[in-house]
Amino acid sequence: MFNPSMVIHGRQVSSPDTFEVINPATGQVCGQVPDCTDSQLDEAMSSALQAQREWAVDADRRRSLLADCARLLTENLEDIARLLTTEQGKPINESRREVGAAAAWFGYYAALDLPSEVVQDDSDTYIEVTHEPLGVVAAITPWNYPILLASWKLAPALRAGNTVVLKPSPFTPMSSLLLVRTLAEILPPGVLNVITGRDELGPKVTSHPVPRKVSFTGSTQTGKRVAASAAATLKRVTLELGGNDAAIVLDDVDPAAIAEKLFWSAFINNGQTCIAIKRLYVPASRHEDYVSALAAIADSAALGDGALETTQFGPINNTTQHRRVVSLIDDAVSRGAKIVTNTDPVDVGAGFFHRPTILTSVSDEALVVAEEQFGPVLPVLPYETVDEVLVRANSTTAGLGGSVWGTDEQRASQIADQLVCGTAWVNTHAAPSPRAAFSGVKDSGLGVENGRWGLEAFTQPRTRYVARA
Repeated sequence: MFNPSMVIHGRQVSSPDTFEVINPATGQVCGQVPDCTDSQLDEAMSSALQAQREWAVDADRRRSLLADCARLLTENLEDIARLLTTEQGKPINESRREVGAAAAWFGYYAALDLPSEVVQDDSDTYIEVTHEPLGVVAAITPWNYPILLASWKLAPALRAGNTVVLKPSPFTPMSSLLLVRTLAEILPPGVLNVITGRDELGPKVTSHPVPRKVSFTGSTQTGKRVAASAAATLKRVTLELGGNDAAIVLDDVDPAAIAEKLFWSAFINNGQTCIAIKRLYVPASRHEDYVSALAAIADSAALGDGALETTQFGPINNTTQHRRVVSLIDDAVSRGAKIVTNTDPVDVGAGFFHRPTILTSVSDEALVVAEEQFGPVLPVLPYETVDEVLVRANSTTAGLGGSVWGTDEQRASQIADQLVCGTAWVNTHAAPSPRAAFSGVKDSGLGVENGRWGLEAFTQPRTRYVARA
């Protein structure tokens, strides 16, 4: 049985107080996790600060160790995945894919060089711009993808020569504790630390004087508080915040050909994905065809404990989010929306289950359209013209991702270019790559993750100017 403990300076550390972690499939306690004290927070920050100077010296060593981290994640994939499913709820195969993707992110950054550029080299002057690490990075991760989103922060931060203090969500801390414990087997003490605590720990981390950067993934509301807290000490921030992604299906597509892809692009991780399809716009003339196809997939999906190999839909992660999903559906129905999927009570256990729900006749003013649902519900919205649907798709304060689906790639791409978002997909959705920049516009974030841009975000440009005459 896994014994949850923090990792500070390479040592497993307990705490005088603990908090409970709930298995969302059963509603029962599945772990008691250390509640970090103020002195332990200081110790973790001090450890990272002390380790950073030596860690920053040898880029080749960092490259080698990050490749070893990728290997260790692959070797320990099953143990991490099973613990992830226990505390998060997602089906075990999704957890395996998440840990595998995290290994791929470490492998990608192990092979990526820090950029440098000679901007002038003549008889008079030599000028070179390099990229130096910032120092200590505070990484704060959410409960929906605790392992993958940790890798988005840890891999580039460590590759750049920073050291890290990781604080995972109190809903899903145990898999992150195992992640860091695994990587700490090969990383020097203090290079990667992990602390756990209730919600009160987050503001203490962001206001702490040691970190020079905070990398945060979570809600827009919390992200704004993180930015305000970091501003007091002029910390850099990367904020990956909420989305309300629109998918626009054009009139040249066969509903039967893409219904399955649309469905899982919306309901990936039970809809608890910042870049899942949240609003599906389809031609009014084919609206009923899309609704019927999507409802059939929803009603045939297997609900259950994510630990079972046959499960396609696990529970919603926590009671707060479960209540929100129910309230959004109730609001939509009160405004005239219709539920076209099975509404029978879920009888698979005492956890936080909710059937995948397809809604029609939904007002654009309904909260399920205007706000991010982050759960297993999808409004299917008819449109008449492309100009009209672009206005509706871009009408929210979010701007994380969006997609256009059509058989004419050039036409679909031209329409996708008019979506106001950080990533515009064509004929797919919710498909990030370690090689590509990932960012949000409007209220969906600040800064960039992934690719070389994500690596540079953990660095400070440094100019060396040599006068030769």
